[in-house]
Amino acid sequence: MALEAKAQSRIKELSGGMKRRLVIARALLNEPELLILDEPTTGLDPQVRHLIWAKLRELKSQGVTILLTTHYMEEAQELCDRLLVMDKGKVLDSGKPDDLVKKSLPRFVLELPTALQKTMVDLPSAIQVEVHGDKSFLYSQSAEMLEKAAVELKGDFRIRTTGLEDLFLKLTGRDLHESE
Repeated sequence: MALEAKAQSRIKELSGGMKRRLVIARALLNEPELLILDEPTTGLDPQVRHLIWAKLRELKSQGVTILLTTHYMEEAQELCDRLLVMDKGKVLDSGKPDDLVKKSLPRFVLELPTALQKTMVDLPSAIQVEVHGDKSFLYSQSAEMLEKAAVELKGDFRIRTTGLEDLFLKLTGRDLHESE
């Protein structure tokens, strides 16, 4: 876990990221067959997060089963062979990350301010529109169709592929829950 330089340091002298790496290293001392991690990279810088991901991928390749909770969709995409999307203790969907996205969402999304979306006329029926606050999301299986719809726009917008974060927000909603 790249802690060799701190081998003689006391725990209280370590940074938060180093303490997190130490906790994971300690969990691996007895070579577990099952490793349970609760948001292992929350608050860590990108270098440390990628170091931990590399170690977890190595453990997976050695046959270690990893049960991971995370709010980071990039982390779930990177590490999970199978995932459960949960909200308020209920399983909303489960499966392979890519399969879940493909079955639930069109492949591409155009994100733009709602004011820009309102200037677009005669959108094809194959484009699904979702408005949330001051942002609009136009979904389609065709990036070209979204590009054609956006060709007259002047302003801040982008076309990207949909992913786990889009799926999570679709399943759980974009609004904050009162209990949080």
